[in-house]
Amino acid sequence: MQKDFFKYQAQTTQFAAGFEVEKAEGSYIFGKNGRKYLDFVAGVSANTLGHSHPKIVNAIKEQADKYLHVMVYGEYAQEKPVELCRLLAEATPDPLEITYLVNSGAEAIDGSLKLAKRYTGREEIVSFKNSYHGNTHGALSVSGNEFHKREFRPLLPMISFIEFNNENDFEKITEKTACVILETIQGAAGFLVPNVDYLVKLKKRCEEVGALLILDEIQPGFGRTGKLFSFEHFGIVPDILVMGKGMGGGVPVGAFMSSKKIMETLSHSPKLGHITTFGGNPLIAAASHATLKEVLESGLMNEVAEKEELFRKLLVHPKIKNINGKGLMLAVNLGTPEFTLDVAKRCMEKGLIVFWQLYRNEYLRISPPLTISKDEIAEGCKIILDVLNEN
Repeated sequence: MQKDFFKYQAQTTQFAAGFEVEKAEGSYIFGKNGRKYLDFVAGVSANTLGHSHPKIVNAIKEQADKYLHVMVYGEYAQEKPVELCRLLAEATPDPLEITYLVNSGAEAIDGSLKLAKRYTGREEIVSFKNSYHGNTHGALSVSGNEFHKREFRPLLPMISFIEFNNENDFEKITEKTACVILETIQGAAGFLVPNVDYLVKLKKRCEEVGALLILDEIQPGFGRTGKLFSFEHFGIVPDILVMGKGMGGGVPVGAFMSSKKIMETLSHSPKLGHITTFGGNPLIAAASHATLKEVLESGLMNEVAEKEELFRKLLVHPKIKNINGKGLMLAVNLGTPEFTLDVAKRCMEKGLIVFWQLYRNEYLRISPPLTISKDEIAEGCKIILDVLNEN
């Protein structure tokens, strides 16, 4: 299988692991080599409730027995997509009230940008240096790392970039700005958290000039920071909220949320302002609804702060420079990309899956499922420390 993987399936790097997966359950992935591996990555923050969570699997099976795709998005009322959107509205603050379901976080970013332009009638977009929003042309256009963009230009025009946590850059947000888009916690840059009151001041500036604030919660959303969405820690509500990854608990999904007043502008002049064939797919919506319901009702979010504290307590070593992030999205600084990649490789050899950050390869990614136990945290941290002690 590994041979066919490299022969027939397109690769994203020249050093893919080619690890052969047999099954996955809870906090573990089982290889065809007969070994099990503790997963500290959770599909890059996607498997919110771990692997093969029974409530998600059962929801998928029940929906599969009824019907799969029946009509292009937005035409038919289907039980699970409607239930999902209603539960999202009930779980989020005003004015967030209506959801557009799509296929991925990157598509949701594209849809949110179109929505902001359509509602404001403006063309300019402000994004952030070192931001990451996805790899479609629109999402790549507002991502802030030129190395990852330059080979794909021309991209969207009229986009400017400001520095995260730098209030002096607010003057670049003007009456010509349609929207400001940022990750509530910058992901690929090393899980950078906003300064106290930074988002409050940013929201105020947007209101002053009539620009919409789009928050990308694709990675920190769905309980990963101890709140359903991480903006709830910072005293603001975005005009448009973007989500994905952990929303589906292991299936591909994305969505953007806003007020009815803003969202309805996509329905006319022109109609079909955004259209997506498989967005709101009932099978995916069933899995997403089961994920959201469990996150809200299980008490898992109440455990996140304590689990973060345990990670920070255990991961103390001279070779660890610092740990960024919040909740169960932590970035461990090991100094150099080369060393971090080597540590990740050797952790895998010892039965622990860790990864690195897209832009800042010196940071080791830790983003386990919310369901991870304290014993499993201790088990994985011991492997990391053992590897660090060996070098």
